[in-house]
Amino acid sequence: MRFQRLFLLLLMTMFATSASAGFMNKLQNLSKPDSKEGKIFSGATQVLSSSKEIDYATERTIGESLALEGLQRFGNPVKNEALQQYVNLVGSSVAANSKRSTIPYQFAVLDSPVQNAFAVPGGVIFISRTLLATLDNEAELAAVLAHEVGHVSAKHALKSTQRAQLFQGVGTITAASVKGDKGKKFASAIDDMQGVIFDKGLDKEMEFEADIAAMETAYRTGYDPSAMIKVLEKLQNLEVASKDKKGSWYSTHPPLSERISRLQAQLRKYPDYASQATVKERFIKQAKALK
Repeated sequence: MRFQRLFLLLLMTMFATSASAGFMNKLQNLSKPDSKEGKIFSGATQVLSSSKEIDYATERTIGESLALEGLQRFGNPVKNEALQQYVNLVGSSVAANSKRSTIPYQFAVLDSPVQNAFAVPGGVIFISRTLLATLDNEAELAAVLAHEVGHVSAKHALKSTQRAQLFQGVGTITAASVKGDKGKKFASAIDDMQGVIFDKGLDKEMEFEADIAAMETAYRTGYDPSAMIKVLEKLQNLEVASKDKKGSWYSTHPPLSERISRLQAQLRKYPDYASQATVKERFIKQAKALK
């Protein structure tokens, strides 16, 4: 029954892929100073209105700005539409079973040699072609994407910056011409968040929380929850031979041994985990171009 639900979700999320081309175009527009999207983060065009909590539109705009930074650091999306659609189907399936399933998510494979996956606020999630090529089945892909969805669900990146209090009371960011110290402070907070996501990494407990969420979300979707452990074990084996760890999961995540130990204890919650789906053949067919 759970396996059937998995495939039903994959069919339902086909609608999510139709918007991915427009999403990538929007990210590219952020790099153009004269575009509407570019003006939003021009530094002199910030408007901070009063509200009790940051709204989703603002969170998404922040995320798309950070996503652009991710593209600049790690490379453009792989030019393989079928593969991008497949990753979006798997990602959207696990996102539908996450704690924050009501927001739109987009997923993309980046043409990067670094073993990495990362999420930015608002639901934009990337995985490198190198990490994807390291995986052996769809359950492992689902686990990685569910881990990143867990960060988005818990708003980890927003909470991590030292200036997180600045976002308390931010309403909607628009391209209105408003100058002043608030705009500069806001831009500085974005810089802080870039450092956390791409360089220093999130708080250790946030990573553990995302690991647990990945296992639970994958299981609820119909995948073998032990796949998250298998991914970390693969990375642990590769870490020994890795010369340049900058920007990878090795440099921005807690020690793999500790994460694996915690997840092995968590796996006891799923006594039937071995009977859940791994979906190896479909994964190999879709990801073979990366091998």
